[in-house]
Amino acid sequence: MTHHPPRPYRHRRRRALAAASVALALTAGLGLAGCASGAGDDRVKLDFFQFKGEALEDFEQIIADFEAENPDIDVVQNQVADADTLIRTLLVKDRTPDVITLNANGNFGRLAQAGVFHDFTGDPLLDTINPAVQEILADLGTYGDEVNGLGYVNNANGIIYNRDIFEEQGLEVPETFDELIAVCDALADAGITPFYGTLADSWTVLPSWNALGAYPAQGDFFDEMRAEGEDVGPDSPVSFEKDFPTAMEQQAELYSYAQEGYRGRTYDDGNAAFANGEAAMLMQGIWAVNPILGIDPDVNLGIFPYPGTDDPDDRLLVSGVDVVVTMGRDGPHQEEAQRFIDYLFQPEVIEGFAASQNMVPSVEGAELSDSAAIQSVAPWFEEGRITGFIDHQVPPGIPLDATVQEALFTGDPQSALATLDREWAKVAARTIPVTGE
Repeated sequence: MTHHPPRPYRHRRRRALAAASVALALTAGLGLAGCASGAGDDRVKLDFFQFKGEALEDFEQIIADFEAENPDIDVVQNQVADADTLIRTLLVKDRTPDVITLNANGNFGRLAQAGVFHDFTGDPLLDTINPAVQEILADLGTYGDEVNGLGYVNNANGIIYNRDIFEEQGLEVPETFDELIAVCDALADAGITPFYGTLADSWTVLPSWNALGAYPAQGDFFDEMRAEGEDVGPDSPVSFEKDFPTAMEQQAELYSYAQEGYRGRTYDDGNAAFANGEAAMLMQGIWAVNPILGIDPDVNLGIFPYPGTDDPDDRLLVSGVDVVVTMGRDGPHQEEAQRFIDYLFQPEVIEGFAASQNMVPSVEGAELSDSAAIQSVAPWFEEGRITGFIDHQVPPGIPLDATVQEALFTGDPQSALATLDREWAKVAARTIPVTGE
């Protein structure tokens, strides 16, 4: 996941209609990157498609170690900048890489539903992966009942807080929304800015929207929205207007505790301000931790879930699968590709990668880094109390971040929710199937 902005907020999802429709939609005007050429020896050359620029050196080391143990395989890492566009182009051109990593966003879900990825059903690796992580992937989209990807490492979308400020003010981590507001009031009374807002970058509205909106979206909300299709609106059984007012009101209330001028501050401004102690909390996620620590490595920070509920037992941590590992359905080197994937999931390999990337490994029982941020979210993964990013459920044709940002600017969340319903209905009339597999 890149850090400005993170991928969960740049790409949304929903269902692909079929492999053919994906191809028709994606071929025009796209450049094609070259795949690996012949090795010039007897080794099998694996084309490893890798989307994550900041993981280039980590994967170089993993590949070197793997090749030392598997001298008959040559893994060629192809790290690309616009992975979502390029992978679709390669698939269309029948140049599917042997092993693929992607961010598990809406694009991954659409491709999975198009039937282009391998079915991992019955793979022993699935017995090692946190079932809640695989559930997040399944919710994005699958081809029938298949398992089309393996969760590798995971992020966490929660409120970043300064532990030292909380301790100095005698504050505990809030477990309900009322307790969160009480914390904000106590900080404000002490002359401390509760939140540093960064609305100059419209995508920064989405961490809090995803987290607070996750509560009304539990269950079958988005399945029902897709079933309603173009009939979504104020009179439909479910809609944004009906189900999301509380979440939008909560979000607006949190922004009322932000610093003056927050509309003109950027994501980078927020990281710097938090690192410098100018606010007690930040409405971001774990992807902001490394940039913050890059400014001040001594910041004592933690992360807690947005408590958008009155019952502490109902709290959920929103998490995305930052890296999903898969391969093509009918690649020429499936056995060798599987060997490399098996190696990636060895505990010491995934532990090292996750620690370097400040992520949570998906393998159950894997040792976590001693990062305070990772340790603070670990219990939520261990207990399976995680849920996916709901913006991945919103069709990409809907201007989600701009609409939510406008609501915060105008103070009119109901109008924004009505806009989201209208946009959903318009997109549904064109693209969203009313039934799925």
